[in-house]
Amino acid sequence: MKKCTIIYNPHSGRKTKHNFLAAYVDILLDNDYEPEIIVSKYHGHIKKIVRELPDRDLVISIGGDGTFNEAVTGNFERENKLLLAHIPLGTTNDIGAMFGYTNDVINNLKSLLDGEERGIDICTVNGKPFVYVAGFGKFMDLPYATSQNSKKNLGHLAYIKEGVKAFFRYTKLHELTYNVNGEEYKGLFSFILISNANHIAGISNFYDNIYLDDGKFEVLFCNLTRRLDIIKSLVYVATKDITKVPGFYFYKTDKLDIEFKEETSKWCIDGEELDEKTRMYHIEMIKDFKIMLPKKNIDKLFIEPNEEKVKVKTKRKREY
Repeated sequence: MKKCTIIYNPHSGRKTKHNFLAAYVDILLDNDYEPEIIVSKYHGHIKKIVRELPDRDLVISIGGDGTFNEAVTGNFERENKLLLAHIPLGTTNDIGAMFGYTNDVINNLKSLLDGEERGIDICTVNGKPFVYVAGFGKFMDLPYATSQNSKKNLGHLAYIKEGVKAFFRYTKLHELTYNVNGEEYKGLFSFILISNANHIAGISNFYDNIYLDDGKFEVLFCNLTRRLDIIKSLVYVATKDITKVPGFYFYKTDKLDIEFKEETSKWCIDGEELDEKTRMYHIEMIKDFKIMLPKKNIDKLFIEPNEEKVKVKTKRKREY
């Protein structure tokens, strides 16, 4: 029998009953897995659990985007990597939506176990991994600055509430130099968004033609400060191609270096605060990080073809 460890974060998202875990045990047993359930107790605990786990056939984190980030970080620190999976139970669940999960926590496990193992690109900021998004500047601190109590009571509305407050605050410009695709640029910018995802901040299809195995991540630099310009950009994002928004500078790359004039902190990675203060930030990509995910969105997210479909097509061709 295969071994599976579930790491459950009871503090993620809105108030959730834990009784689904009993159903998870039955489903895993039916799928020839010997289940183990560990409940995380504090911030950083999941990273420690994954880092110290003995070998397992599958490790499933259950919680928000930050929960999966902790699991990935713990796995990065291991010599013998584990096969990870993630089931969303947070507030926004960008990663879960991108992977094709729904709000049905029971069916999510069934679709995962019927899914596929895939190698995805993982980005790092100064050696610290993030699965789908990192950001700095205006609005970028909302995921971790919004109180946990507010998230539990209001869900995604908690972010909107804090976003409105942030909108009316002074917008600071940060002087910096960045190197991307062999070119150097200098300027004043209000925020930076670095991602490898098509679902960001609750917005699906944030970018077009995003693949998790193309060896590239997406970068946006913004120099907007006026409220009217920010409103116009938000309307543009909702209706048109975000890469064409005036005041936005877009790149696809596999490496990015940013040097600020002054030391900075308050970076956000996968919804959590990056605990680092420096002038230099190096972002690069690590390829073929193994995860398991449902089949639903695989054809949309990967350049590499579905192996089962290739086999079927090959077989049919030979029959003719």
